[in-house]
Amino acid sequence: MSNTSLRLCFILNGKSGSCDPVTVSEAIQRIAADHGAEAHVHLVREGSNIAQLVRTALKDGAQIVVAGGGDGTINAVASELVGSAVPLGVLPLGTLNHFAKALSVPLSLNEAITNVFTGEARDVDVGEVNGYVFLNNSGIGLYPRIVLDREASEKQGRAKWFASVQAATRKLKNYHLMHVALKTDSGEQIVRATPFLFIGNNKYETSGLGIGSRTRLDAGRLWISLAPEAGRLRLLVLAILAVVGRLKEPHLEVLEAADLEVKTRQRRLEVAMDGEVRVLASPLRYRSLPKALRVIVPSA
Repeated sequence: MSNTSLRLCFILNGKSGSCDPVTVSEAIQRIAADHGAEAHVHLVREGSNIAQLVRTALKDGAQIVVAGGGDGTINAVASELVGSAVPLGVLPLGTLNHFAKALSVPLSLNEAITNVFTGEARDVDVGEVNGYVFLNNSGIGLYPRIVLDREASEKQGRAKWFASVQAATRKLKNYHLMHVALKTDSGEQIVRATPFLFIGNNKYETSGLGIGSRTRLDAGRLWISLAPEAGRLRLLVLAILAVVGRLKEPHLEVLEAADLEVKTRQRRLEVAMDGEVRVLASPLRYRSLPKALRVIVPSA
């Protein structure tokens, strides 16, 4: 990508796992100067309006908007860029960094910043549910309850992995099966009682060394998996694997679709999207938005 008079906006979550605001900001300015580019850095804190920052950046002529943080922060920035010609840059400063890994974005700070200036733009898919975007996955049932409990534990200073195990253990004590009716764009219909439903933006690998990864983000498909009825110990393992993106296909009932309707007995339910939870009205209407987001990835 040509860097002549390149203007970038960096939006950093100062509370992300590996984000020291001073260190990151200094590295951005140094590398931007090396490439003759203009970088504007915004540090967001709890309560900050990320969407408004992105809109302002676009209005001010930013040619790339870069999100620095975990998957939730990257989702918030990307949601405002869907359908735009302005690409998203990714600085993986979180704990799991699923989206960065799927794009092969370097995980080291300096290499990730450099990639923003030297990489190339690629169009990738995003998932959507009732108008809200997700880059990695969405889930209902036991899954979002664990996410909420884990976030509360993290705010108390616990590590994400420990908080995930602790949250799963707590929520399994009084979980209930969820009754869902699924209908895909091909007309396939499934009715099940399940502890949780997991929907991926494109297919997740469920075996081999690449388990939990995605080999492509441009197939225009949703990867849909239902957990089986099971004892508490097995569900504990499945729930933790789901939260950290390591589910295996033998554990699940799996199908793929471009569009999916999910009906439940509840009128409103908690829905997890890239580690953030919203309360949405049933039915849930999922769809893949093919190549709707432009992202900077390492140059071929």
